Amino acid sequence: MARIGYARVSSTSQDLQTQTERLKAEGCEIVRSEKVSGASREGRSELATVLEFLRPSDELVVVRLDRLGRSTRDVLNLVHELDSKGAFLTVLEPHVTTKGPTGRMVLTVLGMVAEMELGFIKDRQKTGIERAKAEGVYTGGKRRIDRETVLAMKAEGQGPSAIAKALGVSRMQIHRILTQA
Repeated sequence: MARIGYARVSSTSQDLQTQTERLKAEGCEIVRSEKVSGASREGRSELATVLEFLRPSDELVVVRLDRLGRSTRDVLNLVHELDSKGAFLTVLEPHVTTKGPTGRMVLTVLGMVAEMELGFIKDRQKTGIERAKAEGVYTGGKRRIDRETVLAMKAEGQGPSAIAKALGVSRMQIHRILTQA
């Protein structure tokens, strides 16, 4: 039986150290971590790796349930996957485990709360953006790609795929810039 820790933060500016230290202090031999949104499982390669290597009687440990996922359905699907492998989940804050039926019920409620919290965050963000637009101070999100570089590369004859690869971004982002130009 192995205790495997999983730590996640939503953005690259956030720190994983507190979670990873807590998981190691709880006896996790392996701790996998990533900086990616928890709104879906897309792009969460470390979580996929953990799930792939879990064996019967292994325990997946997270500090809080929202580190595992923000969607009730996603969390319950993860618990189902763990069950099918004979493994189980333990959440440290508050301490809940899926070893028994009571833990599963509590996790369902916690998952619903995490999903509601995500909805509240999105609502507050939308309200803030609307207020900033009304006051004329909204400038939009920070541009992450230099548009002039993209256009220059296109003028040199490079295609969207080559530009995306060179800049380390998705082709969709390049297509948007080229379409707007």
